[in-house]
Amino acid sequence: MTLHLLLMFKLLFGFTPVKTDAIPKTIYEFKVAGLTGGTVDFSKFKGKKILIVNTASQCGNTPQYSDLEAMSKKYKDKLVIVGFPANNFGEQEPGSNKEIAEFCQKNFSVSFPMAAKISVKGDDMAPIYHWLTEKKYNNLKDSEVKWNFQKYLIDEKGNLVAVFAAKAKPTSPEIIEAIEK
Repeated sequence: MTLHLLLMFKLLFGFTPVKTDAIPKTIYEFKVAGLTGGTVDFSKFKGKKILIVNTASQCGNTPQYSDLEAMSKKYKDKLVIVGFPANNFGEQEPGSNKEIAEFCQKNFSVSFPMAAKISVKGDDMAPIYHWLTEKKYNNLKDSEVKWNFQKYLIDEKGNLVAVFAAKAKPTSPEIIEAIEK
């Protein structure tokens, strides 16, 4: 898309469309802003499974942070969990990055990587969520993020291998089995 078209979209619709040629081909090419600064560099996770979860602080699923933190510690040699705070569902993540970080630390002692707040659906969807939800990028399937705490599992080679519903607890047999195989 030309710069002119991008500016027109921004002015008319309040957003800049994601340029599809800007979507990395592999998960390891993504570098995203961290919740407390810095960068979450997915290339550092090669050889481990990655569980990507869109999170929210004021959701009925928010207690899943406890299980995610426990799993992060239990499987630290083979799994990296990355949280992506998003305010797409019921405005259940209204806080700033600083407020979200404080909430996660105070209530759940979250130590796994957390990205800066993003959008996981709609016109302003973050590029990593285009990759996760579109078969043309992830080579598995098309999906839609339906609620907070939906989970995407990437294998040790960078392939999307499973999508788990928001209600699926991180410690559910289906998720544990997928992580342990």
